[in-house]
Order: sequence, then structure tokens, then C-alpha cells
Amino acid sequence: MRAVALGRDAIVVTSRIWQTNAVALRSGDEALLIDSPYFPDELELLPALLAQAGFEPNGLLATHADFDHLLGRLAFPQLALGVGQASAERLQREPGAAQRELRDADAEHYVSRPAPLSLGAFQSLPVPGKLELGDGEVELHPAEGHTADGTAFMARGAGVLACGDYLSDVEIPMISPGGALAAYRTTLARLSPLVEDAEWVVPGHGSPHDRDTALRILDEDAGYLDALERGDERPALPRGRDSRRQRAIHAANLGAMGPG
Repeated sequence: MRAVALGRDAIVVTSRIWQTNAVALRSGDEALLIDSPYFPDELELLPALLAQAGFEPNGLLATHADFDHLLGRLAFPQLALGVGQASAERLQREPGAAQRELRDADAEHYVSRPAPLSLGAFQSLPVPGKLELGDGEVELHPAEGHTADGTAFMARGAGVLACGDYLSDVEIPMISPGGALAAYRTTLARLSPLVEDAEWVVPGHGSPHDRDTALRILDEDAGYLDALERGDERPALPRGRDSRRQRAIHAANLGAMGPG
């Protein structure tokens, strides 16, 4: 696990697996943690790391309801988890799904946990909307397409956009169950002006980007969606994302599109 400060009011913690990012934001004497690392030792160390850096969270948020973004309560069981309304509805439709998927991933990677995942009484947040954070606020923007749910969090005071599983430098756009290409396009269009206003963009997986890098990735991802819509079996994938794993994701995306 590594931690990188983005200015004075944001810190990104990246897991050893899938380059999964958790983002801590602060304003005044309050802080929030968005998403989570994966491994038990990372979650065990997280409270001390954030406290030492001055980011001890008052609440937890998740960009969407995929299991690898919901593990914050394993580090902070005393805190409530807030999710966008679409994510809350997904969790209600699929009770226990995140826990089952976590158990399956743990079994695949030989991971043992001291306690099972409990989401508690998660809070449904209106999207679009705003949350107060100390002297400032965090904006909530809809971000569907990767899945049926999703929320991007914009902290203008910190200059940070935490966008969930979009704009990654290590992963091409992934159309997961419940996601849709048209919705993904809409989210990219919605993210574009937010990226323009941000100093840093933090994807769910991969490196934090400056504005120009994030805009380049956004253009690359829009181009990839064009190739996916055409049904190209071997499109040119962006530099740094043309790997066997990303080709497998593309094949799965084609399968999700159905017959032409």
C-alpha cells in the first residue's frame, strides 16, 4: 500500500492489488474517506496512517457498489457508509452480493480476514447533490455506465475529482453487469467539465492524474467506446493499456454488447 498527498487537503491510498484507490478529503476539522484498499493488513493500517496525516475520517463514502469499493467499514466499523441513491438501490436489490463477491475474491487470492464485511445501515445520498465537509462541500455527480450505479465526488476546495471506475490509466472502459455503453458515454461527457475544473483526478484503479492527463485519457476512452460500438474485435488500445488482461476485458465488453 502506498499513500500520496495531493496538495494539503487530499491524500490517496493505493492498494497492492488492482491499484485500487481510496481518497481522503478534508476541510476545516472534518474529513471523509472515499472507497477503500483491499487487503486486511492495509485496512488495519489505514486508521493510523490517516490519523498521522491529519485525515481521520468522520464518514465513509463509496463511488459505487462493487465489493472492492465498499470495504471502508472494515477499517472504521464505527462510521456510517454513504452511497449515492442508485448504489443504495443496488445494494437493496442485491442483498449479500458484495459479501459473496468479497469471499470469492478472498478465496481466489488466499486472503483470510479477521471479520466479515458488514455494511451496516448505509445512507442513501441524493445524486446530484452536495455534502457539507468542514468549511466546504463535496459535490455528488451521477456516474453510471461501468455499472448501473455510480457517483463521482468533486471537492473543489481541494481541487480533486474522485470519479470511481472511469479515466483509469491501467484499465480500459469496462461494461460490467448492469452497465451500458450509452450510459458510459453520458458519464464521460458529464465528467469532462469536472475534469477541466479539477487539479487532480483520482480513478478507482490506477494513478492519480493531473488535468491534462485525465483529459487525454477521457479522449482515449471515448475513442475506445467508438470501436466497441462498431464491434471491432482487435481495436487499437491506448498506450499502457494494451495487455492480455485488457484484451480479455474488451472481449467481455463485446459479449455484453450482444450480437450485432
